[in-house]
Amino acid sequence: MIDQERLAAEFARMAAIASPPRGEGGMARYLAERFAALGAEVVFDGAGERVGGETGNLVARFPGRGEPLMLSVHMDTVEPCIGVTPLLRDGVFTSAGETVLGADDKAGIAELIEAIEVLQAAAIPHPPLEVVVTICEEIGLVGAKEFDYALISARRGLALDTSGVDLVINRAPAANKLRFEITGRESHAGIAPEKGLSAIEVAGRGIAAMRLGRIDAETTANLGTIAGGQATNIVAKSVVVEGEARSHDAAKLAAQTAHMVDCFEAAARASAREIDGRLVQARLKTEILADYPLMNVAAEAPILTLLRSAAGNLGRSLEIRAAGGGSDANIFNGHGIETVIVGTGMTNVHTVDESVSVADMVRVAELLVETLRLAGEG
Repeated sequence: MIDQERLAAEFARMAAIASPPRGEGGMARYLAERFAALGAEVVFDGAGERVGGETGNLVARFPGRGEPLMLSVHMDTVEPCIGVTPLLRDGVFTSAGETVLGADDKAGIAELIEAIEVLQAAAIPHPPLEVVVTICEEIGLVGAKEFDYALISARRGLALDTSGVDLVINRAPAANKLRFEITGRESHAGIAPEKGLSAIEVAGRGIAAMRLGRIDAETTANLGTIAGGQATNIVAKSVVVEGEARSHDAAKLAAQTAHMVDCFEAAARASAREIDGRLVQARLKTEILADYPLMNVAAEAPILTLLRSAAGNLGRSLEIRAAGGGSDANIFNGHGIETVIVGTGMTNVHTVDESVSVADMVRVAELLVETLRLAGEG
């Protein structure tokens, strides 16, 4: 029932529309017209104004019967994404230039639109659909965080936004962002180094004591940026280190975060010494931001039962597993909308080698149609 040529043409049109984070205006206008032509009520929230972007999050509502279902995608892509020329060769889309393709997440949007086309053409009953297309997903799930949740009523949903086919993500970690600012004492590095207290050295001692990388099967930690100092002949007065901790276990996330803080605090205390007759010690300022909440949808949850049944009707089996990264689905789950992530077939995302095959998009659209048909049966 999937129209392969229509699906491919839909993806190609969208891939050619530049939509960097905060610059999704053209994509938003296209989608508003596209969904309206399919009979949806289309509204935007005010997230764009709050984040300094061209548009807010889009909501397209399609009437149906029974319990509403949210379908989530995002309209922004990573850069470079200006002047994308999608190239279809041997059934596979790639970018013809030095840009990303934008299959993340325009493959998901195209599959969603094709599924709605099929439902309408075949008059297949389905639940009320609340399509949420977020902005600024690629720069920290900003659109989902700023979304006006009063615009939807669904309590369960599907997010089309991961690699793979016949793959569903039901668990993803929570994450904390961490920022450490260490302040020491500057002095001339050649004339009076003993009168200085190097913030870089203090940071180095703290980092050397820290457990980083894969902590265990559920937990990871990383320090991603470090900046500080003025010149090679000045003992560095200040340095800023930024990082993160992630875990599928809330207690482990708290413990890893505390460990990273403790390492810098211990290094700051150990830096204390007498300079010019007074005790000098490095100062530490720590900022911890809860970046996104835990996503943990039970294996027996109704939304997963629905997807398994749909796959079974198509003669397929689903791989259901955990992921190591966060997505809009984490935020939706945090707001009480039980959401799992469905693979869209995209590969090599966030690189200029990104691709997606039409055959994989067809498979995803087929799964969507059958899932929505079953949901319409109650």
